[in-house]
Amino acid sequence: MDKMVTTKRLRSKSSGPESGRPTRAEAETAVRTLIRWAGDDPDREGLVATPGRVVRAYEEWFAGYHDDPREYLKRTFDETGGYDEVVVLRDIRFESHCEHHLAPIIGRVHIGYLPQSRVVGISKLARLVEVYARRLQIQEKMTAEIATTLDEVLKPHGVAVVTEATHQCMTTRGVHKSGVTMVTSRMLGVFRDHAETRQEFLAAIGMRGAINVSNGG
Repeated sequence: MDKMVTTKRLRSKSSGPESGRPTRAEAETAVRTLIRWAGDDPDREGLVATPGRVVRAYEEWFAGYHDDPREYLKRTFDETGGYDEVVVLRDIRFESHCEHHLAPIIGRVHIGYLPQSRVVGISKLARLVEVYARRLQIQEKMTAEIATTLDEVLKPHGVAVVTEATHQCMTTRGVHKSGVTMVTSRMLGVFRDHAETRQEFLAAIGMRGAINVSNGG
């Protein structure tokens, strides 16, 4: 299984008050307000350093806003030795956050593509997943973003992306249903148009016959 890859962050030039982004002090004040709203005292010993910790955690959890996912796919390899079969990287673990409740989404992504003339290092596929995961997301959007970026940059014969994840907004609140996994997919090119190519990918990730794209899935 692929391990989560820590990215080298590609910092954007616009950050801080001049871009409309709150300062660190403002962010910490907001956390203190939430603590008070929850009913506790942000000045008590156990919580006095919590606002700073939360802000540092947010910097890590949402680092994807400062990264350009296409940058990771720029270095490709043309010498493939005539390889013309499907490339699959499965079980790329990710951690993201639901944009509706800021609750964790934890799961894995499987990526496949059929090269046309270029291939990319497999670690770059894991980095691509992490960039999008480290943003506020819905799973459907993240799946589509990963597939679209690969398709636009590598221009392969086709791209397939399947995401499986559990959503803490469903397990820790609301309906409180544990053990539920959401599966989303995006098939482009030959993976969408040719059932045999799609089934080859699904078999490689252990989901043979599990996904039907007739309705645009």
